[in-house]
Amino acid sequence: MAHYAFLDDNNVVTEVIVGVDETELIEGLEPEIWYANFRGQNCKRTSYNNNIRKNYAGVGYFYDSERDAFIAPKPENAIGFDEETCRWIMPEVDGVETL
Repeated sequence: MAHYAFLDDNNVVTEVIVGVDETELIEGLEPEIWYANFRGQNCKRTSYNNNIRKNYAGVGYFYDSERDAFIAPKPENAIGFDEETCRWIMPEVDGVETL
């Protein structure tokens, strides 16, 4: 079992589904390609454990093809962006990072 994110024309995630394992083929095609063809939308695998593409995709996230990463929408109170993790840096309150 693997998770797949469908992207609109602006690389914004419109839906995330549970699909076949990434090592399986569907009608001879890799799952990302088969799902993209089936839906008529770009499709990228995402990892619930953040093992690939930096972050688990969510509806409204942006897929950055240069970083090969899913990036959450920028929160209003973000104070920066961590290029390594592709996550927004949030202010700390009492030593705890807020979200």
